[in-house]
Amino acid sequence: MLDSDLSLEFLRVVEKAAIACAHTMGQGDRHKSDQVAVEAMRGVMDTLPIDGTIVIGEGERDEAPMLYIGERVGMAHGKDVTASRSGRPVQFDEVDIAVDPLEGTNLCALGTPNAIAVLAASEKGGLLHAPDIYMEKLVVGPSSKDVVDLDAPVRDNLKAIAGRLGRHVEDLVVIVLDRPRHEKLIADIRATGARIRLIGDGDLSAGITAAVVGSGVHAVMGTGGAPEGVLTAAAMRCLNGEILARLVVTKPEHEERCRAMGITDVKRIYRSKDLAPGKRIVFAATGVTDGTLMRGVRFFGDGTRTSSVIMQNDPHQIRFIDSIHVTGKPDVKIRF
Repeated sequence: MLDSDLSLEFLRVVEKAAIACAHTMGQGDRHKSDQVAVEAMRGVMDTLPIDGTIVIGEGERDEAPMLYIGERVGMAHGKDVTASRSGRPVQFDEVDIAVDPLEGTNLCALGTPNAIAVLAASEKGGLLHAPDIYMEKLVVGPSSKDVVDLDAPVRDNLKAIAGRLGRHVEDLVVIVLDRPRHEKLIADIRATGARIRLIGDGDLSAGITAAVVGSGVHAVMGTGGAPEGVLTAAAMRCLNGEILARLVVTKPEHEERCRAMGITDVKRIYRSKDLAPGKRIVFAATGVTDGTLMRGVRFFGDGTRTSSVIMQNDPHQIRFIDSIHVTGKPDVKIRF
């Protein structure tokens, strides 16, 4: 069972990752930004009192030296596991972990908004082992989660969302990744009169925004990464929003990858409880660059300031946390 006291420990993980890659912000090196985020996240992860397994990470072991799928993390796998007073090994909670050390590597490299460091955790079996392929997605907030259909025409879904929100379709804002594959989707949305916010990267961050009332975003539509879909689903479980999703399987190797991860029905439409079925879920994110919900990392002479969100479904709570990480100097000055 996942201990709710671990939420602040997971917060430390994303804070350190965000601070590390924020040092590379705007330098134009997306690979370096991602690398330092992974290294920072991995370093803190092994200090946590857990028996953790990465179920969504940076890729397979031969492709990713750290935070690869199946990697074991936490104090249970450290070199020195302290024994209990009885002389028996300490038992740690088994935790499945999904990470995106830097969602929006291009955003960080270019210094543009909405780059974040992200982690979701649940008890063993609480997060779908999603293959690293594309996934169709429709993300909406609490008011609209029961009136949309992944296979419905765009105009019908937008009309249903508008009806639930007491608005006109023309009042809606839909976020779509700016990709050639979305040309028809963009045309269909515009034909309804709804407004579109095109983004270069970061559909996970966009999905969170769509589930928060008052953000000015009412839906996210289009195709993006399946691992990000699972992370979005974890956030939706905490925010009472919804994601409808289906894997995009177009090649035999995609089917093989799905079967290897235990997925037999490649045409299944998933909801948030299917992608993140855990009874106890923790979702943590820290802003790297300024975004809609969180400010980016800010450096000052005596420390660093971070803006984060930490969410749980049991106990059900969402906390926005502004942290100041101070240096060890004796004459530290804290700035508001």
